[in-house]
Amino acid sequence: MEHPSKRRRLTPSPPPISSPIETSSDELAAGSDHDQERRRVSLNAYPPKRPYPRSRSFSSSESPDELAMDADVYWRSRNRGRDDSPWARSDEENDENEADEEENENEDDEHDNMNGDDNGREANGSRERDLDEMDTVGENEPETDPDRSPTPVPPPPPPKPESVNYRQKFLLRGHLRGVSAVRFSPDASMIASGGADGAVKVWAASTGKLIYTFEGHLAGISTISWSPDGATIASGSDDKTIRLWNVLTGKAHPTPFIGHHNYVYAIAFSPKGNMLVSGSYDEAVFLWDVRSARVMKSLPAHSDPVSGIDVVWDGTLIASCATDGLVRIWDTSTGQCLRTLVHEDNPPVSSVKFSPNGKYVLAWTLDDCVRLWDYVEGRCLKTYQGHSNKKYSLSGAFGVYGQSIPGRTPGYAFAVSGSEDGAILCWDVVTKKVLQRIEAHDGVVLGVDTCSTGEGRFMVSCGLDGTVRVWEEVGPEREPEPEPEPEPGQCPDQDQDQGRDWDMDSEMREAGELAVETRDPT
Repeated sequence: MEHPSKRRRLTPSPPPISSPIETSSDELAAGSDHDQERRRVSLNAYPPKRPYPRSRSFSSSESPDELAMDADVYWRSRNRGRDDSPWARSDEENDENEADEEENENEDDEHDNMNGDDNGREANGSRERDLDEMDTVGENEPETDPDRSPTPVPPPPPPKPESVNYRQKFLLRGHLRGVSAVRFSPDASMIASGGADGAVKVWAASTGKLIYTFEGHLAGISTISWSPDGATIASGSDDKTIRLWNVLTGKAHPTPFIGHHNYVYAIAFSPKGNMLVSGSYDEAVFLWDVRSARVMKSLPAHSDPVSGIDVVWDGTLIASCATDGLVRIWDTSTGQCLRTLVHEDNPPVSSVKFSPNGKYVLAWTLDDCVRLWDYVEGRCLKTYQGHSNKKYSLSGAFGVYGQSIPGRTPGYAFAVSGSEDGAILCWDVVTKKVLQRIEAHDGVVLGVDTCSTGEGRFMVSCGLDGTVRVWEEVGPEREPEPEPEPEPGQCPDQDQDQGRDWDMDSEMREAGELAVETRDPT
């Protein structure tokens, strides 16, 4: 969708706006006083932290094998079942022997006096050496006792792939005009798409069959969003309304969300599903109560049309962007602007997305760039190039590639975006290398989304050609003959992360994974 030409100006962060309707059923009331006070003190945005479960560790080595166990625990567990050996004694036998030794202590002392202390010490030392020698028999020989098998050493992790390989799986036709937005459902079983024909279509991701067609908007649809439970789809339209559609019943929510004064251009559900955030051409960001379809809070967010909205994984932060060139981070509970991100060139920003771990923001700008921001420090860390984007509002997503081993490596992160020349580009998040360029659509590719399931990894894209295309990652063992593709050019380095220590792979991995930080070679 083409943005109108407007004069862009930098504006200070707006003051917090109180909610016209108070409610305690959403994230606005979920934040504690402590959380609000913490944000007020510094006015800084702190990335949320996941409560990662940690397994019990017996030593600082964090190794789960028996070498990391406490010595007493190890020897007690090891000596179970070895009571028939001449040197293994139970606790009862130890207690009885100790009692016998105490009863015979006087006799031993008298014997020692008669034969000399040196002889007694030599006898005790000899007995201890004998036990030690018995317990270490065959120490330099091959191990034959199954209870003392060596600890297996895990193989090294697989090498990092140099590319990804997505091939088209389905071509979905049904929209009468261009398709502006497409999304996988939370469980990746369905695909929702919305377009300029004013219809929302739901497809089966596994077969590509059309399940529902929802109609009710009076103008084209610019944005859609799935509820976290996968039962509801929200759509924002140029008719200035937001509508909800139930995919379980196939019916529309009876009450539309009315309040914006211009096109609704971006929407996103909160993680709990009871709040909806929207951005509009009226330059405002609205926070809606889903149950009542009423505005809980209105933020005068930007000085130009709001083009992108996203909510962090725990619902505490909201990111918005606009054609005024600003990306702003908001506190959900207070409505306060915590950070404003602006590049020195100040290009219009068309879309914004939080990273899966909530620490970074990916922003699409109308200067052929996609930029990764550390919003806590307010710095642009990475700039991805190679696509074309100067006129349309494009959007994309994060994805995972490479072999995933549970408990060891979850794979590597990539960023994906459409392009105005009909291509889809995938970049490695750390190196900015173009992993794959797909000649996807006959025209502008407006939206791309990704998902990972037990059956594989998939992408879905939509464009002005009115089609929705599903892409599947193909492994090397069943890879078809490669099609000739133009070799991507080397992108100029526009980073501002000189001297920064961080491991982007570990930071961008799937939730629940942590890694030791290393220096970024770039």
